[in-house]
Amino acid sequence: MQGTILAFDTATTTASVAAYSLATDQLLGELTWAARRRHTQELLVQTDRLLQLLALTPGDVTHLAVTTGPGSFTGVRIAISVVKGMSLALPDVQVLGMPTLRVSAAPWLAAAAATPGGTIVCACIQAGRGRYNWTWFPPAALELYRPAAADHTAGSLKEFVAALEAAPGRVWLVGEVDPPLQAEMAHAAHVSLVTGAGDLRRAGYLAALAERFFAVGMCDEASSLQPIYLHAP
Repeated sequence: MQGTILAFDTATTTASVAAYSLATDQLLGELTWAARRRHTQELLVQTDRLLQLLALTPGDVTHLAVTTGPGSFTGVRIAISVVKGMSLALPDVQVLGMPTLRVSAAPWLAAAAATPGGTIVCACIQAGRGRYNWTWFPPAALELYRPAAADHTAGSLKEFVAALEAAPGRVWLVGEVDPPLQAEMAHAAHVSLVTGAGDLRRAGYLAALAERFFAVGMCDEASSLQPIYLHAP
């Protein structure tokens, strides 16, 4: 394959944009930062900065990838809107939407599947007011699996902890594992917390994941991209 994937993620307070070469199957560059609520002001500025750093132009972009949620009501929509706008300016570009938690799980799935007996990956994000969104990836999860809205769960800390405690095997908990959740799961022998710099969701993972989908001809109509919300905004 030839061309460049430009990938965007503004689903939560972390924002990220990445460029990925299809010719060399290589991440070219990435900018990831704590945007808080400044996604609208910063995303296109940082995208232009990344393209300049890599000596690329918008005309070099042949594919676009974007997280579609769950996430914050406004944040999810910002990156989707940017991708829809770029697809109008670049009519031959291919587009792919990817659930946020699929990107959170992406760095860990192969290693989890390779453990003796396999390990379940549970990816989560904070949903505000002490609530969480999460989804499960069993050891046999297909490489080209994109969880639908119905495959996700939203709930309180108590509900999330109960679900983790009832998991039928070893679990790696990845994503936005905040201190209250860490404290609740610290003594759960079958749940390992994957925390630190490695739990940061990055557009580079999204771009690499999107390459696998594009390689087999899987893509979306830009006009059909819709946010995944697990509760009323």
